[in-house]
Amino acid sequence: MSSQELVTLNVGGKIFTTKFSTIKQFPASRLTRMIDGRDQEFKMIGGQIFVDRDGVLFSFILDFLRTHQLLLPTDFSDHLRLQREALFYGLDPLVDLLNQEHLLQPRPALVEVHFLSQNTQAFFRVFGSCSKTIEMLTGRITMFIEQPSAPTWSSNSFPPQMTLLPLPPQRPSHHDLVFQCGSDSATDNQTGVRYVSIKPDNRKLANGTNVLGLLIDTLLMEGFHLVSTRTLSSEDKSECYSFERIKRPEALTMNKTLKS
Repeated sequence: MSSQELVTLNVGGKIFTTKFSTIKQFPASRLTRMIDGRDQEFKMIGGQIFVDRDGVLFSFILDFLRTHQLLLPTDFSDHLRLQREALFYGLDPLVDLLNQEHLLQPRPALVEVHFLSQNTQAFFRVFGSCSKTIEMLTGRITMFIEQPSAPTWSSNSFPPQMTLLPLPPQRPSHHDLVFQCGSDSATDNQTGVRYVSIKPDNRKLANGTNVLGLLIDTLLMEGFHLVSTRTLSSEDKSECYSFERIKRPEALTMNKTLKS
């Protein structure tokens, strides 16, 4: 690529080098007139075109020119200033995307873990504002129920052998799941134990407090933050843990019909 195919701009003290075709792809824009020398406000100084504008915001404008997409950082708050810069450079398609500011705002994903401890049993119910989070947890959580193995001719005088039957969590709706662990008394007066395993941890846990800690660690590793803890009932040992994760907005793509 020859040096004549590249252009260097000094925007507010920040240096940008890109292709002429990137800057000139919108013929009606002020950027194109600037490159063609038809706008007298911009002068070539030392091989660079100096533009007395905000260089930080121009980096987003240049990214849009390269990709035809608008994807801003999660904590970006200068939408009005960026829109003003887009108007200055005569980039109407970018102005149209910035008018959809509500689509650019980060959206939080919320998760609530309800934990109920009763005697030797623990019950969990997880609510999520995003069904994908619940699907992710459903794929990782497995319950195991102890069941007696089929008796053999040599096992009549020994306690029955126990096997573990894997079961997925229950899904009352797309936005919640239910599972439990611990021991309970069966109808035949035998004690059955429910274990819970959460991938990638391979342990089978029956203690509700241990399962709760592993579930919280799983959500934290997925980018959630614990925002509140409250006791729903002190008598029943019922607690609620609330988590939040900021979901990055998707990139807004320019309508192809607007390019001309």
